[in-house]
Amino acid sequence: MSFPNHRPRRLRTTPAMRRLTAETRLAPADLILPAFIREGLTEPSPISSMPGVIQHTTESLKRAAAEAVGLGVGGIMLFGVPAVRDAQGTASLDPEGVLNKAIRDVKAEVGDDLVIMGDVCLDEFTDHGHCGVLDSDGYVDNDATLEIYGRMAVAQADAGAHVLGPSGMMDGQIAVIRQALEESGHKNTAVLAYAAKYASAFYGPFREAVDSQLKGDRRTYQMDAANRREAILEVELDLEEGADMVMVKPAMSYLDILADVAAMSPVPVSAYQISGEYAMIEAAAANGWIDRRGAITESVLGIKRAGADTVLTYWASELAGWLKES
Repeated sequence: MSFPNHRPRRLRTTPAMRRLTAETRLAPADLILPAFIREGLTEPSPISSMPGVIQHTTESLKRAAAEAVGLGVGGIMLFGVPAVRDAQGTASLDPEGVLNKAIRDVKAEVGDDLVIMGDVCLDEFTDHGHCGVLDSDGYVDNDATLEIYGRMAVAQADAGAHVLGPSGMMDGQIAVIRQALEESGHKNTAVLAYAAKYASAFYGPFREAVDSQLKGDRRTYQMDAANRREAILEVELDLEEGADMVMVKPAMSYLDILADVAAMSPVPVSAYQISGEYAMIEAAAANGWIDRRGAITESVLGIKRAGADTVLTYWASELAGWLKES
């Protein structure tokens, strides 16, 4: 059967009809807000390459978390920027360090009304900017890094994090973190594995956000953009090691990977709409080249349509407000 029996436009005639027949829906609870806190700030500091995003003080971070709760946002992922760095990233282990304190402060502010997530990675804390410690040849030492990740995870769980997000792409990191959490009594602390995290040019603005000290790149541990099947292997390994949720990062240039992972994953799947993706839309909108609200909504909807259960996006609170309006 064909035209005129089939007229697909019948289901597009009005906004109400389009809402009724929409295959994919966004809700505030699907969104996770990444947030940065920088040690020593007396007032929030704008991030020039990410218009509208700031490095928080304690007070502004607590306000942002409370706002997210009011808007129905699902979670907040916290990143800390310390005042002092060293080769081992030891500030990541300090109970009074910037990230662990931020987790405690946010937990005190919003309790269990917002899922509080901590970034388990050393890149913000090392003076060389890599996600792990270096050996004598300057190569990231996988196994030595794992020992620190385990301690870092326990420190964040002690501070009150509901979910830990190991983002360093070290082999075996989920198993080590899961074991450390179990042995320290944090059996209910979940792990969101950055399972398929690619080396990407789109991370650029994030480097400013965390004041990265990186020289060179992370291609010896983050995935090669050319590889698709390898992502499934990475996800399978993290699931075997005990991941409660898995993530694909970046999102918009890797929607094929996201769809592949969503099709095979027995656990919830997240995708991270990263800093460069955010910055491109903001820049184009600022120049009047695209409709800002329309582009933001469409970009996140596309990530959800590809299979993400939750989306980390810097527009989480703003978008949640729009969704509540409509």
